[in-house]
Amino acid sequence: MVQTPIQTLNEAQEWDLSDLYQGFDDPKLEDDLQELDRRAQVFRGQYRGQLAHCSPSQVAIALQDLEAIHQKSGYLYAFPSLKFSADTRDSQAQQFEDKVMEALTQIENQLLFFELELQALDESQFAKLQDAEALSNYRHYLQRIAEFRPHCLPEAVEQTRNQDVLTGREAFIKLRSVHLGEQNYDPVTTPEGKTVDSEAELSSLLFQGDAETRLKAYQSVRRVLKQHNSLYGYILNTVSQDRRMESQMRGYSSTLHQQLLIDEVSEPVFRAIMEGMQSRYDLFQRYYQLKGQALNRKIRICDTYAPWTTDPTPPINYQTGVTTLLDALERFDVNYARRAEEFFLNNWVDAKVRPGKRGGAFCAYFHGKHSYLLLSYTEDYSSLFTLAHEMGHGLHFDWIDRKQSYFNSNPPLVLAEVASTFNELLLLDRLLDQAGDDAGLRQALITRQLEDQLSLLFRQSTISRLELAIHERAQGGSFDASFVNQAWMNLYRELCGEAVELLDEHQYDWARIGHIFFKPFYCYQYTASTLVSLACYQKYLEVGPEFVPGYLDLLASGSQWNQVEALRHFVDVDLEDETTIHNALLYVEGLVNQLEATL
Repeated sequence: MVQTPIQTLNEAQEWDLSDLYQGFDDPKLEDDLQELDRRAQVFRGQYRGQLAHCSPSQVAIALQDLEAIHQKSGYLYAFPSLKFSADTRDSQAQQFEDKVMEALTQIENQLLFFELELQALDESQFAKLQDAEALSNYRHYLQRIAEFRPHCLPEAVEQTRNQDVLTGREAFIKLRSVHLGEQNYDPVTTPEGKTVDSEAELSSLLFQGDAETRLKAYQSVRRVLKQHNSLYGYILNTVSQDRRMESQMRGYSSTLHQQLLIDEVSEPVFRAIMEGMQSRYDLFQRYYQLKGQALNRKIRICDTYAPWTTDPTPPINYQTGVTTLLDALERFDVNYARRAEEFFLNNWVDAKVRPGKRGGAFCAYFHGKHSYLLLSYTEDYSSLFTLAHEMGHGLHFDWIDRKQSYFNSNPPLVLAEVASTFNELLLLDRLLDQAGDDAGLRQALITRQLEDQLSLLFRQSTISRLELAIHERAQGGSFDASFVNQAWMNLYRELCGEAVELLDEHQYDWARIGHIFFKPFYCYQYTASTLVSLACYQKYLEVGPEFVPGYLDLLASGSQWNQVEALRHFVDVDLEDETTIHNALLYVEGLVNQLEATL
C-alpha cells in the first residue's frame, strides 16, 4: 500500500481497501469464500459430537482453529460492507454484501454446534475446562458461555433462526439504511452563498451562526423523515417485535434483559444510570437557559448547537485538523500518536463528503489487520472532534490487536466507548492551548465540549428511555409511528423543560437514530462510558504520565476481563459505585458554573 504523507492531505481523504481485496473482480474473494466453507466443514467433521471427549488442550486447539475461521469471515464481510457504507448507491457492493452474508450465515450454521456442545457439558466437566491452564486465555470467554447456557436453543433451531434473520430483521434494518441513502433533501443556501443538499452538510449547518439557516437545515432533514414516518415506524415495530419473540424463545424476561446480559451490565447499574441522569435534568436546562440569555432568544431544538456569538468560528481544514489531533495525542503518549498517524498515512480513513455516503461516523475493526474510520469531514470543529472520537476506537482496537486473540478482541460496549471520549478530552486541551487569548474561540470550544457531554449524558440516556417505552409497548402488541412520535416528544419535554422550545418536526427525529434499529439499548452505554471517561480523565489530570500505562493496559484488555473488574483493576474506576455518576455530573456542573461566571 502506498503511504500518503500527512503534508499532502489538502482535502478529506478516501480510504484504500486494497489490503482486504483489490476489487469485486479479485479472484481471491471467491477463493477465500470457498476455502472458508471447506475449513468450516473440516472443523465440523472433526469436533461435532466429540467435545465431551476432548481434553482441555484439544479444546484450546479447537478454539484457535475457530478463531482463525471467524477472523477470515471478518475480512470477507468487511470489503463489501465498507464499500456499501462509502456509497449506499453502489448496487454491486449491495449485491455482493448480500451474497457474502448468505455464505457466511451458512458457514456460521456449520459452526453453531461448538458453543452449543460446550454449553451442554455437565457442570463438573465444564468447570474443569474453566480451571485448565491450557484454556487460561479463554477463561472469560468460557464464563460468558456459562452465562448464556440457560438461553440457548437446539442447533437446528439456532440455524433456522440465523437464516430467518437475514430475510427478516436484518433485511428491514438494511431497508432503512438503503432508503435513507436514496433520499434527496431540499437544498439550503447559507448567508455566504454556499448551497448544500446532503444530510451530512445540512446537519453541519446546525452549528452555523445564522438562525434562519439552522431552521431551514433542520427542517430539510426532518421533512424527509416526516414524509416516510409511517415506513420507519413500521420497520421499527417489525424489528422490535422480532426482538421480543427472540427474547421469549430464549427465556429472557425482556429485550432489555437479553441486551444487558450481552453488554455485561447489571440491571441495577443500568437503572442507576437512567435515574442518575433523570435526577439532574437541571444541568441540561441551566446550560440552555444560559445559552438563550447569551443569544438573547429562547433556544429552539434546532439551535442547540448554535455558536454562542455571531462571530463565525473559523473553519479548520482537513490537514490542520489531522495535525492538531496528532499533536494532542502525542502530548498524551508518543507511541499512541504514531500509531494514529498510520491511519492517515495508509488511507484507513474515509472522510470525504459525497452523495450516497452513509450518514454518521463509525470505526470498523477486523482482528488481525486494523480498523477503518468513516466520517464526513465538513471543515469544522465538530468534524474534528468526530475524527478524534473514531480514532479513539481505532487506537483502542489497535492495542487489543497487539495482545488478544479473536475471542478476547470485542470489548463490552461501555469499555468500547471510553477511548473515543477520552480522545475528545485530549483534543479539547490542545485546542484550548492553541486558542490562547482568543476568548471567542475558547468559549466556542468549551461550550461545544459541554454540549457534547450533555448530549452523551442526557440525550443518549433519553434515547434508551425511548427504547424502554418501545420495547415495553412491543411486549403488549404492535405499535405505529404515532406512538413513537408521541413518546419521543414527551421524553424530550421532560428533558428540556422550559429551557428549549421543541419544534413540531422533532417528533420525527427518532428515525435518524440508527442504533435503535441496529442494536437495542446501545445508547445508554454512551452515557455510561462518558461517566467512566470523565472519571479516567480526572485521574489522568491528577496523576499525570503515571496514569498512561494502566490506561493502555485497560484498552489492551479487550474482552479478556469482566469490564467492571477491568476498570477497577487497571484505572481504579468503579462503575458500580454511584459516586462515579455523582462525581462525573459534578465535573459537568463545574463547567456550567465556570461558564455562568463569564457571562
